[in-house]
Amino acid sequence: MDQPVSETTHFDASPPERGSFLRRRLIQPLLNQLTQGASPVQLARSVGWGFVLGIFPILGTTTTLCGIAGVAFRLNHIALQAVNWLVYPLQILLIIPFLRLGNLLFGLDPFPLSLTEITALFEADFWGSLRNLGGLALRGVVAWALFAMPAVILFRLVLTPVFTRIARTLPSRGVPRP
Repeated sequence: MDQPVSETTHFDASPPERGSFLRRRLIQPLLNQLTQGASPVQLARSVGWGFVLGIFPILGTTTTLCGIAGVAFRLNHIALQAVNWLVYPLQILLIIPFLRLGNLLFGLDPFPLSLTEITALFEADFWGSLRNLGGLALRGVVAWALFAMPAVILFRLVLTPVFTRIARTLPSRGVPRP
């Protein structure tokens, strides 16, 4: 016997067998979190923090930062880390602009190094480069921090209504909705 077709659109929250990389690695995990009881506000905050921490201008720190922020701010770790990992290419692209903006904010001349040259310096003398480039990195972190808080707020404001609308169309898995 055929089941009647619902007029409400439902998103398939089961794991996809195939599909786009973005759908499998970001959209589907977020939909799964909504069906398992994550609130739209919590999910929006987690995506915002995952994005912002994922572009932190110091390589090798973002997973740890996301873990700390997840515990401190009671964020959804799956959404947080999924977004963090997906924005990694953006982190690479934004390191130099954050470092340059940091120097600009502190009234210093732009540094003449490219990411390739900075990497070569660290490979040649890690501790010496760390000492010499530490101030530059700190100024880059300051520039990033000025961007970070407004971005987290913007993500929450934009994504909360989107996740709320999507959550209404998803079938619940026995988890009560607030």
